[in-house]
Amino acid sequence: MFSRFFRLLTGRAPIRFDDVLRAGVGSLLGVALAGVAARLASGGDLALGPLLVGPIGASAVLLFAVPASPLAQPRAVLGGNVVSALVGVACAMFVPEPVVAAALAVALAIVAMLLLGCLHPPGGAMALTAVIGGQAVSELGFGFALVPVGLCSLLLVLAAVGLNRLMGRSYPHRVPAAVSPHATSDPAPQARVGYTPADLDQALAQYGELLDVSREDLDALFRQVELQAHKRLHSAILCGAIMSRDVIAVDVDQSAASALAFLRAHDLRTAPVIDAQRRVVGMVRRAELQAAGQRPVEVALDPFVHKVRERTPIEALLPLLSSGAVHEALVVDENRALVGIITQTDLLAVLYRAHIVEAVVAERTAA
Repeated sequence: MFSRFFRLLTGRAPIRFDDVLRAGVGSLLGVALAGVAARLASGGDLALGPLLVGPIGASAVLLFAVPASPLAQPRAVLGGNVVSALVGVACAMFVPEPVVAAALAVALAIVAMLLLGCLHPPGGAMALTAVIGGQAVSELGFGFALVPVGLCSLLLVLAAVGLNRLMGRSYPHRVPAAVSPHATSDPAPQARVGYTPADLDQALAQYGELLDVSREDLDALFRQVELQAHKRLHSAILCGAIMSRDVIAVDVDQSAASALAFLRAHDLRTAPVIDAQRRVVGMVRRAELQAAGQRPVEVALDPFVHKVRERTPIEALLPLLSSGAVHEALVVDENRALVGIITQTDLLAVLYRAHIVEAVVAERTAA
């Protein structure tokens, strides 16, 4: 009973405490900085209080609680608030009946924001404020849209840029594009299969509702869902089951020339480097070995090696070896001693086999 009541109070979406703290601290500092700066910039007396309007508080909720929302981006905040204020002032001037003017202002503000691509929910409140704000607003006329609305919106956005980044958040929000590790125009390997951008556009068109999330964020989220589902399906397969155990390795103390000849004899481009206790110290490649000549292998090795344990599920390797940036992972024991290696080929073979098994099971189930 208590847990059900707690869920009723907190909502169904999981909210981390650090997100709550960042939203609270960010809005506190953001609104305070914007208000004080607006008062000073307008030449007013600071003792009279900050130059703020009520809907700016609603803008702060979006900027600091959900900074990734399309409704919280600078274009939406600045454009939505200013456009809505202009619409509200116009309705207050030309529509004598306050109730009609208020309703018309909110409706026209929403239409204008949608047409201009700057939808911002506090804009509706801003349009309403312009109508019912009384003499203080009417005296300012259309200037109300610039000061305090435009000025406060700009200062709040600037505060959000600095404070969100200090708190480890990206603002303005951008979804990093998956790029090829080889700096080519091809999509990243993980983006070449599964649904396509056209599939996503068609699904959104069929959904028929305006979502408070960008298409790019949806794409990134769905890719993560695909990856998590793939991890769940293959979490039972361990690295020890698919690794190569007879690993060709070179000694850290041997010469680079002898190591290069050793790799050529086994038709290998790379090989792990081990010490006298078979502990992994790095990887070497032909080009670096050839440049090192008669010097020890140690001068030519790359110390950054991806290591896993035999009991590690292969799902941990999926994002690593499918990225194109890494071609192998070394399997080590508790003492970092080399016990095996898993290459992209090994992973591809087991995934192909798993795909066949899944297809056979699906066919038998359907029959």
